Amino acid sequence: MEITAAVLEGLGQDFVIQNLTLDDPAPDEVVVEIAGVGLCHTDLAVQHGHLPFPFPGVVGHEGSGTVVAVGSAVTKVGVGDRVSATFNSCGACTQCTSGTPSYCAEFMARNFGGGRPDGSSTLHEGATAYGSYFFGQSTFATHAIARERNVVKVAEGIDLAIVGPLGCGIQTGAGAVMRSMSCRAGSSLLVTGGGSVGLSGVLGAVVRELATIIVVDPIASRRDLALELGATHVIDPADGAVSEQVRAIVPEGVDYALDTTAIDAVLTEVLASLAQLGTLGMVGVPSNPEAVLSVGLIEMQARGLRFMGIVEGDSDPDTFLPELVQLHLAGRFPFDRLITTMPFAKINDAVEAQARGEAVKVVLVHE
Repeated sequence: MEITAAVLEGLGQDFVIQNLTLDDPAPDEVVVEIAGVGLCHTDLAVQHGHLPFPFPGVVGHEGSGTVVAVGSAVTKVGVGDRVSATFNSCGACTQCTSGTPSYCAEFMARNFGGGRPDGSSTLHEGATAYGSYFFGQSTFATHAIARERNVVKVAEGIDLAIVGPLGCGIQTGAGAVMRSMSCRAGSSLLVTGGGSVGLSGVLGAVVRELATIIVVDPIASRRDLALELGATHVIDPADGAVSEQVRAIVPEGVDYALDTTAIDAVLTEVLASLAQLGTLGMVGVPSNPEAVLSVGLIEMQARGLRFMGIVEGDSDPDTFLPELVQLHLAGRFPFDRLITTMPFAKINDAVEAQARGEAVKVVLVHE
């Protein structure tokens, strides 16, 4: 199949719109005609060399659309089904079979390897194989191949073009609160970073009926949106030490913290903001792959602190994505408030707009 895709030709380069050839689906694969695809920090981490992926290649991993072809062994979905694509996993390891596929033993290879497990690519230009299968999808394109395992049917009544981010950024933030940390009703939460992941955490905290939800972000418009979505307090880090501002609101410190920044100085303030027995959930991707979290061991023990690295909000997409869709349809999870749509061809403009803070989550749609 001839398709159009946004290609990364090399490290730090802009996306280039190109025509490529998409393979026929393997027995366990489906072909999806893409309605919309979210622009995620992880895509840009590849662009800037912070995560591994071969060039030239096609990324994009928050895609949604309609199934137009299925492999011979596919039974989960059929042609014409509305689906959202999500992360890839092997389906056979201990974590996959116990309901936590985001910690799949083969997660890195399956999502960043640049091709199928057998080494073949799903995308070509003539005899040249392109990096593909990013998160098992590579959905910065008009069409994409995904595995049956990493697509989820989408209910009617919701705009198909905008549901793709549920498969990564939104389930990461919401899942961190609702699943990973399982924040209890009436408790307090600090969210550092008011982007799509952090604000999805706010939406999850509202669903879980937390009493105090504090969001830290330097951009005023994002602080305003956080309050509209259910945050009880917002903090401008320019106004002084974040930990002091947090403890002015919750003197004993917060029960939970969700960090989306992976910035050393921010994490230092987060640790100082935690209450006794506080839990820190970390979802941010550091710009330095060798970054470390420094904490005094005696302090950690004496305060009973808990640290959690979180991938994809501990989501089992087949159950969690439909849950989020139903919450949205019931008016309890307005994730559409985070989204700005832009034409797919303007992908580089979208990258700049998101970097400037003009959009929380851009979804690229095909005209």
